[in-house]
Amino acid sequence: MKLSTKHLLGIRQLLKEDIETILSTATQFKEVLQRPVKKVPSLRDITIVNLFYENSTRTRISFELAEKRLSADTVNFTVSGSSAAKGETLLDTVNNILSMKVDMVVMRHSASGAPHFLAKHIPAAIINAGDGINEHPTQALLDAFSMIEKFGSLQGLKVAIIGDIMHSRVALSNIYLLNKMGAKVMVAGPPTLIPKYIAEAMNVTVEYDVKKALQWCDVANVLRIQLERQNQPLFSSLREYSLAYGINKRLLESLGKDITIMHPGPINRGVELDSDVADGNSSIILHQVENGLAVRMAVLYLLSNRD
Repeated sequence: MKLSTKHLLGIRQLLKEDIETILSTATQFKEVLQRPVKKVPSLRDITIVNLFYENSTRTRISFELAEKRLSADTVNFTVSGSSAAKGETLLDTVNNILSMKVDMVVMRHSASGAPHFLAKHIPAAIINAGDGINEHPTQALLDAFSMIEKFGSLQGLKVAIIGDIMHSRVALSNIYLLNKMGAKVMVAGPPTLIPKYIAEAMNVTVEYDVKKALQWCDVANVLRIQLERQNQPLFSSLREYSLAYGINKRLLESLGKDITIMHPGPINRGVELDSDVADGNSSIILHQVENGLAVRMAVLYLLSNRD
């Protein structure tokens, strides 16, 4: 099985067939992860650099573990301990790394489009682990994998993405993927956190009342407020946000139906989700984390061009 692209820069560039190939490959790797010996030699002699210009916990650990499970050689790069902190350009940094015969680069960067820039200038395969407010493709893939695991298919599934849509690369990648796979998508949150153009431009429904969004959906993918990306106040306070848009047990019980709760992490407990919801029976958040490993193993394997 092969992908139509050499890189994973975003969901926007993927064909529906590419998504299906990644998810079916991830199913096979999830079976591998249930074995007593979880390591396979699939990427032996492949060298991968994890190039993280932004802080990350779950995504970085997930990629590192996926690489180790596939027997790849890995190099971890952080800005604070590198020449990038002294002013070295992104291209110089990567060219220096590539001179060490690197095959793949997993990259997170605060600038939207940084992985696309690299893909045009270097021969290694690039995997976008999050670029600015643009995309986070492996998160959308693991979210899709988790929903398919629960519901069997995305076709016709009603998914509400709730929270800071304006600044979320997770929201954008999820919308692209869900639309390609036949799901119905609603975005919900304060008017100041939902782009004005989004309904027409991205084929989604917009809702400003969180209870109405929850009554409509089968799955609620809840996003955190990204204060670090906001250069002006877009709502009065976190307490006010929690009262108007936070999801708690009482709200879920008032719906008269069961819905599935997802969150890409990190969770701001007591803001967008109360702990009894995040840790409750409706939540598949820990399944998302587990599935992230299988999905990233699949992406690495498919982009390595190993048959």
